[in-house]
Amino acid sequence: MEVPKIFESEYRFCLILWENEPVNSGKLVQIAREQLGWSKATTYTVIRRLCERGVLKNENTIVSSLVSKEEAQRSRLEEMVKETFEDSMPAFIAAFSRSKKLTRQEVDQLKELIDRYEEE
Repeated sequence: MEVPKIFESEYRFCLILWENEPVNSGKLVQIAREQLGWSKATTYTVIRRLCERGVLKNENTIVSSLVSKEEAQRSRLEEMVKETFEDSMPAFIAAFSRSKKLTRQEVDQLKELIDRYEEE
């Protein structure tokens, strides 16, 4: 299943939802006001749009996700690699490792991921 596009502000909203779900839409309005500075109308608009795209469901004022945080993160990463690095994971990793000093543990984790990938 392809994950529907989630824009940056929607993703920040989803982070709140994933932490609190299932949650009453009124409570979600309150949290979005506190953490994002959103109005009630903005929150309900985002909930409606995300429901229309199949990211959330809102049943009897209880909002929950249809897309997990991990699925959304994977989709956003794939999109970024495709658009920014011409769909080249090595180019992405090279750029990332030049901008952030990797710890020995992180290097070992990356090697382990590559080894597991080769075994599949």
